[in-house]
Amino acid sequence: MKTCLVVDDSDIVRKVAQRILESLNFQTSESGDGQEALESCKVSMPEAILLDSSMPVMGTTDFLTSLRALEDGGKPIVIYCATENDTGEIARALTAGADDYVLKPFDRESIRAKLAASGLL
Repeated sequence: MKTCLVVDDSDIVRKVAQRILESLNFQTSESGDGQEALESCKVSMPEAILLDSSMPVMGTTDFLTSLRALEDGGKPIVIYCATENDTGEIARALTAGADDYVLKPFDRESIRAKLAASGLL
């Protein structure tokens, strides 16, 4: 079973994302901030990461830069979850290491399509 780390400071968003991912046969784990997510990746690198656009402790671009610098940090497909269609914000995330993006509120089909496009489905 493929693995996905859900990184979001909202418990509700994490739970919704986990239900969607589990319906797509992913084993999920969760983190509430970027630093916690980075530590989790150091222990066990997931195959995918669903990453919130705004996080406490360690911001999104800092997390992406730090993730990609890890030994296996190029491995996971990172889907950046933007709250607005802000092209500058999305471009910064893609430049920092995100592979793709989805706009919130996301649904099962939008997540499925992104994971399928990345080759994980």
